[in-house]
Formats: sequence, C-alpha cells, structure tokens
Amino acid sequence: MLFRAYKPGPPLSDFIENFWLYDGYSSPHTHERVFPSGTFELVFNLCDDELRIYGETDCGECSRYSGALVSGPYEGFFVTDRAEEFCVMGVHFRPGGAFPFLGMSAYELEDMHLDLATLWGRQAGEIRERLALAPSTRERFRVLEHALRSRLHDPLEHHPAVLLALDGFRSDHSRIVVHKLALEAGLSDRRFIDVFRSEVGLNPKLFSRIERFQRVLAEVDPLPEPEWEQVALEHGYFDQSHLIRDFVEFSGFGPADYLRRLKELRDSGVHVKFNHLPVGR
Repeated sequence: MLFRAYKPGPPLSDFIENFWLYDGYSSPHTHERVFPSGTFELVFNLCDDELRIYGETDCGECSRYSGALVSGPYEGFFVTDRAEEFCVMGVHFRPGGAFPFLGMSAYELEDMHLDLATLWGRQAGEIRERLALAPSTRERFRVLEHALRSRLHDPLEHHPAVLLALDGFRSDHSRIVVHKLALEAGLSDRRFIDVFRSEVGLNPKLFSRIERFQRVLAEVDPLPEPEWEQVALEHGYFDQSHLIRDFVEFSGFGPADYLRRLKELRDSGVHVKFNHLPVGR
C-alpha cells in the first residue's frame, strides 16, 4: 500500500491541512467507520466513478455518489464502503477552511455528502479524470493544487470572530462558553453563532465538543491502557462518565471497547487510518 500526504503552499495552506493519497489500500473488512472531525473533506475515487456512504445504523442501505465527493462536517460517525477505497485521493481542510471553495454557506452542508459536481459543475469530473490518469503521485498533487487554486473565492480571510473562536478551541481544553466568546468578539450570541456556522459548518458548541473528542483520540491512540479519569479531567470533561457519553455519541463505541478493537486490528496486521475504524467482514 502506498500512502502519501502533501501540504500545499500559500494561500491554500491557510485553509487546507493536506492532500492525501491511498493507493492499494486493502482490508478484510467490508466497511469503515469515519468519526466526526468538524472539518470538510473532498474525496476522489481514482478507480471507479462511484463512492458509497452508509448511515450510522444500517450498513445494508447506502447512498451512492459519483467518484468526486464533498463531505461536510458531521455530528456523528458515518460508514464507508471499503471496496470503493482501493485508490482514493482527497483534500483535508482545516477547521473552517472550506468556505472559500464552496460558493455557499458551509452550514448548508452539515451532515451531508454531496456530488462535487453539484458545486463545481463539469470541472469536478474533469479533475477526477486528470487525477486518475496522472502518471505519478507528484503529478496528482500538482493537478489537485492547481484545481484548488482555481476554485478560491473571496473572501479569503476568516471573520475575526471565527478566528477568535478557533484559536480558543485549540488552546483551551476547558469548557469554553459561547457567550464569553461572543462578548470578546463584540457580537450578540445569535450573530456570533451565525457567523461561525456560516464558515465552519457547525454551531460553536458542537464544534468544540468534536474538537475535544479529536484531542482525546489523538492522545489515547498509542496508549495500551489510558487512565481514563485523568484523560477526562485533562480535556475539560466533568468526569469519566461525561467523556464516555461523548465518545459513544461520536464513535458508536465506548472508549475501552474502541481501544480493544483498535489493538485487535493492529495485532492482526490491519492498517488503521486515524479517525477511522474498520468494521464488518
């Protein structure tokens, strides 16, 4: 399996965390849970012009999309079809980083997958075809970088209130109060929430919970037996039960069950992407 990641230069780097490519990714599992990250993703299937997405509860029913897809920020996990991911490429946006490329409010894509052609028209399919035909990984990243630069729309800067909130959520692991952030930004609570949702796609309270869940995932991922009570306190949860409730809501697993499954997969030689968990056989 080949995995490569690439960080584009400015101004794309202000909005995009990285481009990524998996080529030859295989697994004995039929599906994969993707946990909420609070961010947008573009995904291109470079083998077949199709991607299949399942909801949280029933892997038997799926929604079918083209091989060029935009994934909005989700409130919970969703499930992908492993058979469609042998050779896939994508764009991982920074929190709130997708809005200059959308041509619409980010909040309109909350809890949604959408054919990229709905937003970008025929160019979406043309980009996918060029990526599939490119002779090298470097050329694929070059094609994708050029395409993203051509799709930038004004404004190219976050609203100051959004920057204030994102910085606060990154640096403060306690329970940040939206009213306090609104006061610091000089906005009413309602106006602050509307501005944040328009650029990020989620309301600030939910985004902060997902951001905290992501920090917990990153911390416990390499640990065989975390001290869950200590993890909870360090990340601003009221107690361990509070952490467990959020973990189940966002992943569908209790934290101990998640780590047990993760260890079993790794011990059996299965490659597990961060923020994903293979399920089913």
